[in-house]
Amino acid sequence: MITGKKVELRPMSIEDYIRTYEWRNDEETAKLEAGTALFLHSHVSLEQLKDSYEKAIIKLDKREEGRFSIYTCGENSKHIGIIVYRELNIVSRKCTLGIGIGDKEYWNNGYGSDAMKALIHYLFQTMNLNRVQLDTWSGNVRAIRSYEKCGFVVEGRLRNDSYVDGKYYDTVIMGLLKEDFQY
Repeated sequence: MITGKKVELRPMSIEDYIRTYEWRNDEETAKLEAGTALFLHSHVSLEQLKDSYEKAIIKLDKREEGRFSIYTCGENSKHIGIIVYRELNIVSRKCTLGIGIGDKEYWNNGYGSDAMKALIHYLFQTMNLNRVQLDTWSGNVRAIRSYEKCGFVVEGRLRNDSYVDGKYYDTVIMGLLKEDFQY
């Protein structure tokens, strides 16, 4: 288990995976998490979600990708989101990150930033990576602010690359180097 100040990152169970069904089918939550890929991410039946668990979690090659459930710390621990690393490149020692706090009660309270910092610390210290990166659509202002709190800097923009709610947005590309990370 990977532990932060407010959260614990745990291996994703089938119950956790099924819990994401509610989040994926909530339009606001799914839009913020998926952006342009909303049509692929949401409106997924429970049966489809259960069927994908074996492929997405059980057969996951941990050398290339890691998926974790985000739980609050403490006695009444609660599953509030997911966090992943993917596209792991062992030669250049980098990967891409993704996060979603699905439980709206935990938005804007630092849980996402804490989860991100805990995972980054693990990736830099335990896996000896040198760089982590991510991207989001420019309309996801809260996520960009959270990533900046973790030390990410904007490294580029792909103009009009994302299409959300009938409008084009830039894709914002952000990166963080091990030497710049403060935990």
